[in-house]
Amino acid sequence: MSLLQLGGRLSITPQGMSKIEKNEAEGSITLNSLREAGAALNMKLVYGFVPQDDSLEKMIEKRAIELAHKIIMRTSTTMKLEDQENSAQRIREAIADMTEELKRGMPK
Repeated sequence: MSLLQLGGRLSITPQGMSKIEKNEAEGSITLNSLREAGAALNMKLVYGFVPQDDSLEKMIEKRAIELAHKIIMRTSTTMKLEDQENSAQRIREAIADMTEELKRGMPK
């Protein structure tokens, strides 16, 4: 569909369509303008947030690992100061366990 045709459906001038197109290119178009354009095309506007990682599950996993690492390393530092340091393998296992615990404890 050409801009002229879309402008006709929206009952706006070619200059108005040019402004909408410019706003869209600049990232300053309003949701209301998009909603109106969608309605003119017999469509509904839908918008939302999409994780930058591949999926929501991967995003949760990544955050749980970060938190688990922070928690375990804080404890590990304290134990080291008390001359009760754990092995690197035990720390990795503790981080993995804490990651799973954090994921299970998250609200659905």
